[in-house]
Amino acid sequence: MSGKRILMITGDYTEDYETMVPFQALLMVGHTVHAVCPGKKAGQQVRTAIHDFEGDQTYSEKPGHNFTLNAEFAAIKAEDYDALVIPGGRAPEYLRLDPAVLAAVRHFSDAGKPIAAICHGAQLLAAAGVLRGRVCSAYPACAPEVRAAGGDYADIPVDQAHVDGNLVTAPAWPAHPRWLASFLTVLGTTIQA
Repeated sequence: MSGKRILMITGDYTEDYETMVPFQALLMVGHTVHAVCPGKKAGQQVRTAIHDFEGDQTYSEKPGHNFTLNAEFAAIKAEDYDALVIPGGRAPEYLRLDPAVLAAVRHFSDAGKPIAAICHGAQLLAAAGVLRGRVCSAYPACAPEVRAAGGDYADIPVDQAHVDGNLVTAPAWPAHPRWLASFLTVLGTTIQA
């Protein structure tokens, strides 16, 4: 297996599991993952939040771990990467306001490169205008944004993932096994025991 170069765009109050688990899993199988946040440098941290499903009308939120970035957003070039990962949480809500972030997302979409987005990560896809005619899963509260951006919302169980060509999406972190396995398939990653 030859490792791919993967860009992860994250920010403060990104969902803890949706940042840490894919970052570590993709490194584990031999890929290079650069985690970046606009306005922060390599070595700086973003705060994460743990979102859980405890029977309320929406998820609960608790403080998560601090996640250390390993690259600088201002220094990266999207064309140098093979794939994009967009974690959920509250970070996409403000990342979608950054024109450079939206341009990076558009690059991956326009080039047909693999994109993995989970939970509220669909907010970035919608804001970048890359969902028209696509089928996308997300946290259910993001369904109106997916539809408003011209996409079809895939209403699937919280532990499932949806693949539409190069786009791999899921509702939330309980889908990690399916979401990551689907993303690895789209990347062409094979794992041998």
